Amino acid sequence: MEIPILYEDNHLLIVEKPVNVPVQEDRSKDPDLLSILKKDIKKRYQKPGNVYLSLVHRLDRPVGGAIIFAKTSKAASRMANMLRKRELARTYLAVVRGKVTNEKDTLIHYLKKDRRKNEVAVVNSSSPDAKKAILHYKTLERKNKYTLMQIMLETGRSHQIRVQLKELGHPLYGDQLYGSHVNKTGQQIALWAHQLSFVHPVKKEKIIVTSNPPQLNPWTNWEKSLVP
Repeated sequence: MEIPILYEDNHLLIVEKPVNVPVQEDRSKDPDLLSILKKDIKKRYQKPGNVYLSLVHRLDRPVGGAIIFAKTSKAASRMANMLRKRELARTYLAVVRGKVTNEKDTLIHYLKKDRRKNEVAVVNSSSPDAKKAILHYKTLERKNKYTLMQIMLETGRSHQIRVQLKELGHPLYGDQLYGSHVNKTGQQIALWAHQLSFVHPVKKEKIIVTSNPPQLNPWTNWEKSLVP
């Protein structure tokens, strides 16, 4: 499996995650991105022994786009701290069902994960294990019965964007888990990790990396807003 490299130096590796590939080994035992990249680094640099590569943040299995890995423990620690302090800007593109009314807004919910079912639900703030989830969105374009949105994550909860948009009344196109009542089996989820922006943990330079969605339905319906 060939993984497009978006940025690489001695400290970081940023790639374009293919859809439906898990970021790390899960119960399915399918090929995972972390293992694929470790093998690739070992081969490209002819490294003896084990390759160090650490996941900085996650993307759900059906979601594609830009994702960061750390190539050293120092970079991993600093990136984790940056993530904790919300200094890593993550922007997504999403196609949702229905016409979103507001041009922009902030969504705040409390989420709780059922690990047995691998599902997340919106709960009361006083619920045990509830985690606060915050995202900001901007409406880019409306067409027919769909809306193209730009999502800026402030927190990084499991399934956060998918659950918060469902709660807004606009489930993601193709989301089989949180939009099964409106989506058909086999449709690919229309959520893409579009841009990452942060200060390099070692070089202290501003890094901006962009990944564009594939030229496939439903992304091809938004030529005006999605210029490669």
